[in-house]
Amino acid sequence: MNTYLTILVGSLLVNNYVMNKFLGICAFLGVSKKMDTAFGMGMAVTFVMTLSSLMTWLVEHYLLVPLDLMYMRTIAFILVIAVLVQVVEMALKKYSYSLYQALGVYLPLITTNCAVLGVAVLNSDSGYGLVESVLSGCCAALGFTLSIVLFSGIRERLANSRMPKWMDGFPGALITAGLMAIAFSGFGGLIK
Repeated sequence: MNTYLTILVGSLLVNNYVMNKFLGICAFLGVSKKMDTAFGMGMAVTFVMTLSSLMTWLVEHYLLVPLDLMYMRTIAFILVIAVLVQVVEMALKKYSYSLYQALGVYLPLITTNCAVLGVAVLNSDSGYGLVESVLSGCCAALGFTLSIVLFSGIRERLANSRMPKWMDGFPGALITAGLMAIAFSGFGGLIK
């Protein structure tokens, strides 16, 4: 149980993939202007990251290792992630077309989101079992969602406030992201 709690707190706060490892920044900056869009992206990433953690563990342990194909790990993981992203894209297009349009080009970019691949590779490198791998993927995705939703809330507030001209848009977003990363580094002492 202690291992699961460490994975939960570590993936969600201490080793947050966006705020600490700086993975997945493209989607983090690109889809964070509106909170509902950011939440939708967070949920899409959560679905893909959780299922990819499960599927990549199965592919590694039942295909790559028995056939001595571990050198193909990265390619195999990217293929699994690409298939899952296509499933998410088709589902959003059918059931939530407005969110599909709002996410735009960033939805297919989940395939190349380094946070999704990073979770799969780090789960493998950490030697996690199936349950730990899925928990790590889910918590890392929820950490991504937490980061992007908090960031979008701050960006919405900044858009409605009076700021110096030089801070409008992207410069203000980068400064905000940097300050959030510093704040998340405060969680560093929670686990050892």
